[in-house]
Amino acid sequence: MSTPNAIQKPSIGWIGLGKMGSPIVVNLLKAGYEVSVFDTDPTRAGELAAHGARPAPDIAALAASAQVVFSIIPDDSVLIKVALGSQGVISNLSRGAVYVDMSTVSPAVSVRVSDEAKEKGVGYIAAPVSGSTVLAEKAQLTVFTSGPRAAFDTVLPIFEAISAKQYYVGEDQQARYLKLAINHLVGSTAVLLAEALTLGKKGGLDWDEMLTVIGDSVAASPLLKYKLEPLKQRNFKAAFSSRQMLKDMSLVVEAGEAAGVPMAAAALVRQQFADYVGADGAELDFFSIVRAVELSAGLDN
Repeated sequence: MSTPNAIQKPSIGWIGLGKMGSPIVVNLLKAGYEVSVFDTDPTRAGELAAHGARPAPDIAALAASAQVVFSIIPDDSVLIKVALGSQGVISNLSRGAVYVDMSTVSPAVSVRVSDEAKEKGVGYIAAPVSGSTVLAEKAQLTVFTSGPRAAFDTVLPIFEAISAKQYYVGEDQQARYLKLAINHLVGSTAVLLAEALTLGKKGGLDWDEMLTVIGDSVAASPLLKYKLEPLKQRNFKAAFSSRQMLKDMSLVVEAGEAAGVPMAAAALVRQQFADYVGADGAELDFFSIVRAVELSAGLDN
C-alpha cells in the first residue's frame, strides 16, 4: 500500500539514461518517486526497469503520463528533437506541468525551448549539473537552476533527492551562463596544469612529488585535488572526455561571442582540445591533454 507521502509525490518522466542519467534515476526511485524512462537505447531503460522504473515507448507517451519531465542529453540538436515539435516533451505535457533540462547546452537553444514552454503553459527550468558520475551515484551533485520561480519551487524536493546543493540564480537563462562560466574555468584549468606540469617535467622535477606540492600549494583547488591521484598514476580513463570538453568549450566561445564578451583565452583552450581530439585524445579524460603538451615539448608520454 502506498504511503500518503508517496501519493503526494509527482510522477516523473526521465529522458536520457547515460552515465549521469541512470544513477540519478536510481536515486529518484530510492526516494519513492514513480519514474517513467526513455532512451534511444532501449536496453538502458530495461536495466532501470529492474530497479522499478517504467520504460516508455516514446517521448510523447512519457510526457503525457508525467507531471514533471527531466532530460539530460548530449547537445543542442538532441534538446531540440526531445523538447520541440509535435512528438516532443512540451507539446505532450499537460498545462501546468514542469519540464526540467539538466543538459549542458547553449543559452540560445534553451531560449527557444523556454519560449515554446511559455506558449504551452509549461514551466521550464534550466538545471545543468556539476559533478562526476560518482557524485551522481551518491546524490551529491550540484544543480544550477533558472526559470519561473513557481516551477522551481515545485521541483525543489526532487532536486534535493538527487543533489547536495541547489542554486536558484534567476528567472531566465542564468543557469546556462553559470554552467558555461564554470566549465570555462574547468577546461582552462586542465590546459594550464598541462603546461605547468610539462614545464616542471622539463626542469627535472619528479612527477609524483611535483603533483603533491601543487596539491598543497596556493594554486590547489577542489578540482585539482580530485585529479591528483589519477594524474599521478597517469590514469586517463574518462570521467569526462576530451571530446565532451571540446563541445563545452565551443559552447563557451559561442555564448561569449553572442553576448559581446571577448573570449580570447577560451578560444585558445578550445583550439587545444580540438587539436587533441583530432589526434588520439578524444575518448580519454580531458586532463589527459597533458599528453599533447608533453609531445609538443619533445617529451615521451
